[in-house]
Amino acid sequence: MVREGVETREGGRVIEIPTMEVPVYDITGKEIGTMSIDEATLGGRINHALIKQAYVRYHANTRQGSARTRNRGNVTGSTRKLFKQKGTGRARVGANRSPIRKGGGVTFSKTKSRESFRPDMPVKMRRKANRNALLAKLVDNEVRVIDNLTLDKPHTKDFLNLIAGCKINRTALVAVNPGNMNVRLSARNVPNVTVCPSHELTCFNMLNHRFLVIAKQELEAWLAGDSSRTGKDAKSYVREKGGVS
Repeated sequence: MVREGVETREGGRVIEIPTMEVPVYDITGKEIGTMSIDEATLGGRINHALIKQAYVRYHANTRQGSARTRNRGNVTGSTRKLFKQKGTGRARVGANRSPIRKGGGVTFSKTKSRESFRPDMPVKMRRKANRNALLAKLVDNEVRVIDNLTLDKPHTKDFLNLIAGCKINRTALVAVNPGNMNVRLSARNVPNVTVCPSHELTCFNMLNHRFLVIAKQELEAWLAGDSSRTGKDAKSYVREKGGVS
């Protein structure tokens, strides 16, 4: 990745906007060109606090909140008093389902029908964190942009050749169009590789993998799509669409 600058005029002053020249590869892993990405659209600098806040939120949202434990009235076991109250010289004791005994119930058991661990975070911050996470991956040279990420038929060997040609030796996230079934089927049996829809690219799944593999067309669509709405109109736009980011 090479950083360059584009000069623009604003108020009579010349301002240099940093841009990234990201390598673009073909299906065999050979570099065939570059793709220009404006750093300012990705946040300009890496905001670690923002990325962590969004990562924790996405992680918390994966919790089902359905954990339950049994109290002494729900565990299996006899209610017989183990030995008499007095005369043994030992401490008084009740049934074996007591919380102080092995296999007994839990003192303060979880009894709620459903718990929610969803922390709140403005949609603008979420989208900025997702784009900032992509910036971090680009700075570390961990993004592989493919010019045409398509296969003639589902074939795991062809996908392995693509991974090897791009010099991917760690975990990889492959973001493809949901209709690209050949790539989705070819990658599903490959270890350390996760496939996700390109429009669902978030900082959580990006940071959970070392490399990101995405088609040039899909990356351009993601940069210009709903994730690019990080201004004041972002919240109202989500309400109109009836979804969340």
